[in-house]
Amino acid sequence: MNYYSLKNPKHKVSFQQAVVDGLAPDGGLYMPERLPVLPKEFIASLERISKEEIAFTVARPFVDLSFSDAVLKQIVSETVDFDFPLIEIEENLYVLELFHGPTLAFKDVGARFMARILKHIAQNSKQIITVLVATSGDTGSAVAHGFFGVEGIEVVILYPAGKVSTLQEKQLATLGKNIHAIKVDGSFDDCQHLVKTAFLDHDLRQSKFLTSANSINIARLIPQSFYYFFAAASLKQRNPLVFSVPSGNFGNLTAGVLAKRMGLPVHAFVASTNINDVVPHYIHTSEFLPRPSIPTISNAMDVGNPSNFERLLELYNHNWESFAHEIKGYSFSDDETRKAIEEVYTTKRYVLDPHGAVGYLGLKAYLKNQTGSTGILLETAHPSKFPEVVESSIHQKIDLHPSLQSLQTKPVMSLSCSTDFSDFKNLLFSIK
Repeated sequence: MNYYSLKNPKHKVSFQQAVVDGLAPDGGLYMPERLPVLPKEFIASLERISKEEIAFTVARPFVDLSFSDAVLKQIVSETVDFDFPLIEIEENLYVLELFHGPTLAFKDVGARFMARILKHIAQNSKQIITVLVATSGDTGSAVAHGFFGVEGIEVVILYPAGKVSTLQEKQLATLGKNIHAIKVDGSFDDCQHLVKTAFLDHDLRQSKFLTSANSINIARLIPQSFYYFFAAASLKQRNPLVFSVPSGNFGNLTAGVLAKRMGLPVHAFVASTNINDVVPHYIHTSEFLPRPSIPTISNAMDVGNPSNFERLLELYNHNWESFAHEIKGYSFSDDETRKAIEEVYTTKRYVLDPHGAVGYLGLKAYLKNQTGSTGILLETAHPSKFPEVVESSIHQKIDLHPSLQSLQTKPVMSLSCSTDFSDFKNLLFSIK
């Protein structure tokens, strides 16, 4: 399987090169040159197959043969070695909990997969690999823990000052060793711009072996398709499936569309966003109008120019009608999000995090005029990562997850940086 640049389809590279490059030299995102269709027998037997076997079968067509079956099986086994429970909270409305990994967020899957892929690559390379990642919340902590202590890899995480939760900052900026946190005086979009600019800088590319761990990297994207298959495997009935995806940079939703293209029977997707609604606006009007992001209580979704929108367009052949037919978009305010957290806790005794609450609202909006569908919302982070928001919404204390309690006394170790690329470039050169 080769991968091509969205800016120049004639530029093609191997999976390994696409992972190492992160972005193509022309700044384009990489896409697989074809989308494999998995055997119908595999889809029909999902509920009888282990999640490790599902993950291997989904990943195998995308990963080149420099990774043997044995190596890839080990990688996916270590990637998905925690639970992905599907919880019914209303009739035909389920929550897929994706927060049982080490950093309590769905991004653990992509980060763990990519860390192990890069470790395998680094073992055959004499250079230190520098991984760059911009985060609006959970990506940074998942990448930090996924790569912590991996020999031959240095990780640089950029996050917007004052715009991630206290616990999220603690998770990504207290590890040290090969994990370097940089606090940027700007927004997530500023952080993402610095990362993209670094890949286009000749001096940096000559002196450092750069790659990215954002969902712009194909090795982050592919494994996120696993849990759509896991959800289908957990369901006994076969009503049309509708997935509501809390969306910021849209990697998670793109992975769902990949799963559908591979043969998973999905009826529709719901792009659920906060007031940073550039994609719902596109769905409703056919106009894509990126703009500066606005801070919200669902901060991991505060993205005003989502990178993976380009991949979604490609998957729908740049056809707005096809895109809008299969993906429905809704956006919600902070007040609506808080009310949803309160309502679900009061009526269902289930605690949603702010991102899951946005997903719940989107799913309810879609299902209002639909009958006979099974709705699945992706609960992307553990609610105790956002105690202030959740507790003020349900009007009572929640238990802090044990893994978060241990962070309370750890000091934050981060460097400060402006949004000026030259400042960031100088910081990168100072990291050995």
